[in-house]
Amino acid sequence: DGAVEIDANHPLAGKDVDLHLELIQVLDASKLEKVTFGAGCFWGFELACQREPGVVATSVGYAQGQTENPTYQDVCSGSTGHTEAVQVTYDPSLVQFDRICTLFWDRLGENRFALNRVGNDMGTQYRHGIYYHTDEQAAIAKASFETEQAKHPDRPIVTELEPLSVYYIAEDYHQQYLQKGGQSAKKEAEATIRCYG
Repeated sequence: DGAVEIDANHPLAGKDVDLHLELIQVLDASKLEKVTFGAGCFWGFELACQREPGVVATSVGYAQGQTENPTYQDVCSGSTGHTEAVQVTYDPSLVQFDRICTLFWDRLGENRFALNRVGNDMGTQYRHGIYYHTDEQAAIAKASFETEQAKHPDRPIVTELEPLSVYYIAEDYHQQYLQKGGQSAKKEAEATIRCYG
């Protein structure tokens, strides 16, 4: 299935190992697109995106704030204006942006009605939003927002729709955190995503 599993406690740990790899595909980076989402704690939405066919990379970081190069502790203080975010790099020939928006709304669920809160995480650093990078993404994000709002006419959705103003990548230990913890990032995996810190 193309998966590689590394067991750091294997009897060969620390030994020289020859690996023979075959490059099966080279992506043309100029044809890839990026978009950034705030969906509360970044770990769960990042794993959901990793599982989506057509998503070629993810990173987690801090978006939409005023402080330059914030740390996790800075952002958690609630004083920097940033929200935890997932930046998604995708191949639009394999996955359309509206599909990623649907994934976002599905993952956000009832939290779309809660200001500065997703699940048990509260504060401006956990606000949710679609932070688009292009005018085309803006139009699609707005249409997806309107579709979701029409399903709940008596409950205002408080999700932000804004152009991405700034994004700082988070510390290495946050990147692919749930995958590092043993949860599958295999494309189309259906196992429940469990967030923990």
